Amino acid sequence: MNKKLLLSTILITCASLLSSLAQARYYDDVIDSGYIRIGFYRDFPPYSFMQDGKPAGIDVEVGKAIAKSLGLEFRPHWITPDENLEDDLRNNVWKGHYLDKGEDNQLNLKKIADVMLRVPYDRDYSYKIDGYGLALNDMVVMFGPYHQESWQVAYDSTKLDHVSTVAVFQYHPIGVEIDSLPAIYLTSAFGGRMRDKTHHYMNAGLAFKGMEAEEVDAVMAMRSEIDWLIQKSDQNRYKLGVNGYPNMGKQKWDIGMAVKHTYRQLGYAVGDIVEKMVADGQMEQIFNSYGLRYDKPAFYQDVKQ
Repeated sequence: MNKKLLLSTILITCASLLSSLAQARYYDDVIDSGYIRIGFYRDFPPYSFMQDGKPAGIDVEVGKAIAKSLGLEFRPHWITPDENLEDDLRNNVWKGHYLDKGEDNQLNLKKIADVMLRVPYDRDYSYKIDGYGLALNDMVVMFGPYHQESWQVAYDSTKLDHVSTVAVFQYHPIGVEIDSLPAIYLTSAFGGRMRDKTHHYMNAGLAFKGMEAEEVDAVMAMRSEIDWLIQKSDQNRYKLGVNGYPNMGKQKWDIGMAVKHTYRQLGYAVGDIVEKMVADGQMEQIFNSYGLRYDKPAFYQDVKQ
């Protein structure tokens, strides 16, 4: 093989390899570019969704605040959920999806988020290993808790006087998002006695519509979802349950962010911004502006104690 042919082969191979990589965005790259790309889940109110043709939601507001603090243009990176969180992190934080071809660079590198929001801030999950003893999340760093989430029941007060225990759902139908933890819990707890009364919907919003259509008497979902849905409904009719969830395991958890493991400097900068937002009340104001209750992450509560 002559030198020219060999050189051409090497260049083609390098270009091919580069085209399969995710676009590198170190801290200096992000600052120099003038923009930051922040990842949100698509069609996921009240966290991130499109409203009147513009990105909206509490996570979007957090992302805008991060961009503003860094003096950068805010660019949303919309995420379509895959089968599990590990897939979402791989496709949107450190590797990129094999079908995604970038549009803003000559090398056609895959576009990923510089920062992804709504990631569990959980030490056990961060260091989770697979069946072969290999770390599942070693390519990402999870940091910056900004919100504590929990489960909540909303019920139709014309069908139920109150909900102080999940035991009532042995006799009253309840709607849940399919394949969610509430779906698993309500179909298996107490020997499966609530299984036949558990109705499955594609998401919490459709479950709530099912309650409004009197298909079910209650709905169980994340608290912020329930707060969002109930304020847009007949608040005299639909009420919040005060029940607990025996044997459900973790019922409150911190929500944070993730960056690729080589982008720690960017993570430190973003983490400092979010910590300040939590401390000075700006984070709570964002939640309140959407009519949602806000709980500080346990991370900050533990530090205070």
